Amino acid sequence: METKVILKKAREVLQVESDAIRDLGKKLDAHFSRAVDLIIKCKGRVIVTGMGKTGIIGRKIASTLSSTGTPSLWMHSAEAVHGDLGQVTRNDIVIVLSNSGETEETKRLLPLVKKIRSKIISITGNRQSTLAKYSDIVLDVTVKEEGCPLGLAPMASTTATLALGDALAACLIVRRKFRKEDFAFYHPGGTLGRKLLLKVGDIMRQGSHFAKVKDSMVVRNVLLAITQARCGSACVVDKKGRCIGIFTDGDLRRHLKTDTMILRRKVSDVMTKHPQTVNTEKLAVEALTILQERKIDELPVVNGKGKLVGLLDVQDVLKAGLV
Repeated sequence: METKVILKKAREVLQVESDAIRDLGKKLDAHFSRAVDLIIKCKGRVIVTGMGKTGIIGRKIASTLSSTGTPSLWMHSAEAVHGDLGQVTRNDIVIVLSNSGETEETKRLLPLVKKIRSKIISITGNRQSTLAKYSDIVLDVTVKEEGCPLGLAPMASTTATLALGDALAACLIVRRKFRKEDFAFYHPGGTLGRKLLLKVGDIMRQGSHFAKVKDSMVVRNVLLAITQARCGSACVVDKKGRCIGIFTDGDLRRHLKTDTMILRRKVSDVMTKHPQTVNTEKLAVEALTILQERKIDELPVVNGKGKLVGLLDVQDVLKAGLV
């Protein structure tokens, strides 16, 4: 088959699915708002159930809800009538997915959920279906066509269902005032979690692992302190422990060109004064932005009182996996 024929068909399917989502937005009404309110007031969990391709979409919806502050779990409709229904309580809300609303496994499940007295929100393409009649709230995902050349495989309908699930999750995020920090709490193991949770104080160099010198120390001894700490610079402090400068390899090289006596100079005479510093409570990813924008490799770290407590090296950020 020629490439242009393949691309034509691919674009047709994408257009069909795009139109399905666009039409879905136009159909949203008070039922959707009621669904959001019902979930917000839920004292239990949101249980998402379905079969086949739609069921796979349900897994994603349940996962998205769980990770954004709405306790949720996935329950396979067929497994529900073989014991998994024991997960459902009257305090839960059951979101049932079925395009036809007449899936046999789903129809068997509905009276049992009603007997438990859980609320039912259906996402279906058939408002006259058995599923719709059992539901407390019906969310309509009717599509004009699927996109499948055979007219058999669910495509646009599953896309619309997924999009509606995302819309529910997004509205719940807003209603719950769910923050980035909350999201990070549920994703501590990934890069995203590290970016949102990791603070400068968690990865900075402390104690003997960074060079902290007095402003009266001579450069020779400062270099020894840098070597001993195995870092690339020395943070210079005044009598009150406040960072007043930083001495780097770059400072040494610049002065060596014109001052052969630099090793005997006080570090306060050759240091970079008033360096950029960062607070221990600042997000590490924000500190990385400072390092990148200023094109520097080290940042002196200060506490809430402005006293020097550590050093953040760009290598520390790399090791933390933030890049």
